[in-house]
Amino acid sequence: MFDLITPLTIGLIGSFHCIGMCGPIAVSLPLKSNNPFAKVSGAVIYNLGRSVTYGILGVFFGLLGQGIQLAGFQQWTSIILGAAMIAGVLFPYIFKQKANLGSLFTGYAARLINSLRKLFSNSSYKSLLGIGLLNGLLPCGLVYVAIAGAINTNQVISGALFMVLFGLGTIPMMILISLAGNMIGSKLRAGMRKVVPYFVVLLGILFILRGLSLGIPYISPKAEKLTPVERTVDENCCH
Repeated sequence: MFDLITPLTIGLIGSFHCIGMCGPIAVSLPLKSNNPFAKVSGAVIYNLGRSVTYGILGVFFGLLGQGIQLAGFQQWTSIILGAAMIAGVLFPYIFKQKANLGSLFTGYAARLINSLRKLFSNSSYKSLLGIGLLNGLLPCGLVYVAIAGAINTNQVISGALFMVLFGLGTIPMMILISLAGNMIGSKLRAGMRKVVPYFVVLLGILFILRGLSLGIPYISPKAEKLTPVERTVDENCCH
């Protein structure tokens, strides 16, 4: 149950970050404003498109985590991912304007945005689904946190489920943004976004503790609890 709650929590709390990052896209969606049902269903389809993309990413990164587990580097991976989460939060404050991680993906993001613009001219459900699918590929620090969680599941199906649940967790806030539009004030948006860095640091600490295998139930279980036990057949039973 804990593994199901974690991605939903990341999505719910992290969706405050979405107000600033994906908010402009959600507000600008070509929804049919003259039909309340069509407007809500269009917003839902857009967000389901994001979740589908996240699920596909979860398959690949869950597979990566599975390979890491088989190689015996599971604990170190958890520690490194946790440290990377914390560093990602601290990086902008330490270097301020000297460096910007987001600039590494500028060209990639620009190409995706150009593809999105073509879809914004059509208010059909097909276009809204396409916007959601592409939106799921946009560079986003919150998605990177979810990907770290998918890797840490060490399984393909669990990785996909982790990412889908993460996407579903962001849906309530994203639908609210699409329907409420600019009614959410800038001060409120800024205040909500301030919560996210603290949450990411907390997750990073939990990842590090998990990798250290301190024997703390649920938080830092022993290494043998993290690895499935391989059952061997007693040779005597075959004779």
